[in-house]
Amino acid sequence: MVTIGLYVMGVALMVALIFAVVWFVFGRGEDLPPVDKGTTLTRLPYAGITGDDARAVLFQQAFRGYKVSEVDWTIEKLAREIDELRAVVQDLQARDEVDSASAQTGPMPVFDAQTGQPKGS
Repeated sequence: MVTIGLYVMGVALMVALIFAVVWFVFGRGEDLPPVDKGTTLTRLPYAGITGDDARAVLFQQAFRGYKVSEVDWTIEKLAREIDELRAVVQDLQARDEVDSASAQTGPMPVFDAQTGQPKGS
């Protein structure tokens, strides 16, 4: 019985030693140090947010956090709305440019009320 106990303790000690060596030689497998508490990796542009910006948002997972599927659904819905609104804005800007380019910039003629002809002709 003592032999089995010593054998189990020896194996446990060897596993712990190998684990410690691997841990110190290779690290935790992270390229960057862990994020400090209270900071977030979530980034959005200051202005001009696009649908792709909204789709790229990632939230840190926490115990008893939100359901990932609901967050993803909400972000996708917001991203589609942003894309649609930007398309409407671009369409209206293009229409405004066409209207302003085709508008006459000369003075408006004054018509004679009796003859219906422009005055001065």
